[in-house]
Amino acid sequence: MHRHGFIGRKFGRERDQRRALMKGLATSLVMHGKIETTLPKAKELSRYIEKVITKAKKADLHNRRMVIAALDTQVAANKLVDEIAPKLTGRNSGHVRVERTALRVGDGAQMATIEFVDDIKAAPVKKEEDKA
Repeated sequence: MHRHGFIGRKFGRERDQRRALMKGLATSLVMHGKIETTLPKAKELSRYIEKVITKAKKADLHNRRMVIAALDTQVAANKLVDEIAPKLTGRNSGHVRVERTALRVGDGAQMATIEFVDDIKAAPVKKEEDKA
């Protein structure tokens, strides 16, 4: 068996299981802003979520539906499109950061945290004041 034409990691899973894994990890990242997982999963999630964020930044109906399909829940998709993506308009790519952490105690796997580069919680929405 050869790997010609296959880009990405298999994680010892079948295709539907890999897709479900990426959707679950991406949903957790959007909902919590930062998650800890193994390094290969974090690197693969980085590739996946960058494409989803690019679609979310366009924010038209078709791309919103594509984001909903790429994440597990509609709540997470709406949060990404309405709250997170407008705060990430300053950059074209590199929206997430992967940092190595400690080795896992059980099997010695390299763990990593993945988080958004920009502080998505620090920029509150400004309310317009009446100047009367």
